[in-house]
Amino acid sequence: MENYKYKVLDKITYTELVYGRINKKLNLNYSKEKIQELISKIVFETHESHFVKKGKNIYITNHEKNIVLTININTNRIITATTINI
Repeated sequence: MENYKYKVLDKITYTELVYGRINKKLNLNYSKEKIQELISKIVFETHESHFVKKGKNIYITNHEKNIVLTININTNRIITATTINI
């Protein structure tokens, strides 16, 4: 099984649109820097067993923070962050 955690931590990228998308989906009002800190913290704290590759995306599920991150594996670009529906 490939280790995606450190690849994501090392190479994650953001688009201008994703900052607004993350704020909207997570009901936040964070700056770009604060969003980057949040995403990095979630990726770092999530156990590797919660990194699932499906097609061209990696889904990172962090149950403690109740968040799922979606990252494109080819571009290492974060696509979105959503809350887990329980």
